[in-house]
Amino acid sequence: MTSTPRTQGATIWLTGLPSAGKTTIARLLGDRLKAEGHRVEVLDGDEIRRFLSAGLGFSRADRDTNVQRIGLVSEVLARNGVLSVVPVIAPYADSRDAVRARHEKSSTPYLEVHVATPVEVCSARDVKGLYAQQAAGELTGLTGVDDPYEEPADPSLVLRTQEQTPRESADAVHALLAERGLV
Repeated sequence: MTSTPRTQGATIWLTGLPSAGKTTIARLLGDRLKAEGHRVEVLDGDEIRRFLSAGLGFSRADRDTNVQRIGLVSEVLARNGVLSVVPVIAPYADSRDAVRARHEKSSTPYLEVHVATPVEVCSARDVKGLYAQQAAGELTGLTGVDDPYEEPADPSLVLRTQEQTPRESADAVHALLAERGLV
């Protein structure tokens, strides 16, 4: 007899600086969850910005709008049995709090994971070349450098990616999901 996976959804929001490792961890976690038979969607912040939030800039209001759009999509997916993994910076605490409140209102599980990689490590990784562009004066408003990043006050989990591999980080998130009865 084959067991069927749970249909309980949840949002797993990975917040942190650019080049912290959010997307890498999200993809590894998503692959593992899919292999286990779960319904999973990774809502990559860059992809969402290109399509769902096309036309938005990087002002505080636009960043808030982007986060709220992603939060809505994620909550709807999670409410309908999907494990929604969201690697999105979401630099402002009030924006993340509004997303959390949306989930609480619908009794949908929401886990906030702080990918707490120091800016120096992120700058050295510089996956998209943003830190180099900022240092050269070609870019302003880089989160954590010349635009604020408000660290979560009470995250469900803190990952220090400078101290562990991406796989170890993804495994830590999976362990949290198991501990909460979500996988």
